[in-house]
Amino acid sequence: MDLAGFLSALLMGAVEGLTEFLPISSTGHLVLLRELIGFEGPPGNVFEIAIQLGAVCAVVLVYWGDLWRIAGGMWRPGTVERFAATNILLAFLPALVIGGLLHGPITRLLFNPWVVAVALILGGMAIIVIERRRPVPSIGSIPEIGPMAALLIGFGQVLAMVPGTSRSGATIIAALLLGVERRAAAEFSFLLAIPTMLAATVYSLWKARHDLDLSSLGQIGVGFAVAFVVALVVVRTVLASISRIGFTPFGWYRIVLGAFILLWLSLR
Repeated sequence: MDLAGFLSALLMGAVEGLTEFLPISSTGHLVLLRELIGFEGPPGNVFEIAIQLGAVCAVVLVYWGDLWRIAGGMWRPGTVERFAATNILLAFLPALVIGGLLHGPITRLLFNPWVVAVALILGGMAIIVIERRRPVPSIGSIPEIGPMAALLIGFGQVLAMVPGTSRSGATIIAALLLGVERRAAAEFSFLLAIPTMLAATVYSLWKARHDLDLSSLGQIGVGFAVAFVVALVVVRTVLASISRIGFTPFGWYRIVLGAFILLWLSLR
């Protein structure tokens, strides 16, 4: 791995860690960054898969205690842990089914900067409007969400298959519309990312199994490590501040970035 390859891997990993759990679309940012810097990682999107796994590992570390309690209590009827596990699994179900069916066509047809730009703008507008008009929060924790609300949040997550939409943004917006408090919405989105992104990683690695190459392990390792560290900082920062600042600033960021991309695409 030369210096250019190292720096590219470092930058891609940092952007993944920074954007994966914010409602601004990590996939959209990576598509754009790859275009801007001419990044050419290992074939089969193996590099992107690895850095997403790094971000997932950061969430697992942050929520390790909660995950352990949920795993231990999910088998006991009537426990808070069982309600939390049920909600997460129900919300994961739509992405598992619909994502498995449509992953290939969406990847082939929609992964381009034009789609990303439009999705960023529309998603930003949605965040701003929903933050202003959302119902008074009535759900303050993950076990309170309920099966039907969890399933609806899961269908919201399916929208994130369109690059530029944002998985965390779609799930958080759906949760806010259902009366979930901001911090609980963010936490549910983070926990839902674990089965969703692990399933996507396993599926993508299986599809790319013939493209795996030991010579690219250095570049993959750099991206993975950077994504892990940056995501760790981001998740903890978001949890500490999201109730105070809300999601509106992310909505404006998306609109400005999307407009800039459309201008850039029109002039190049």
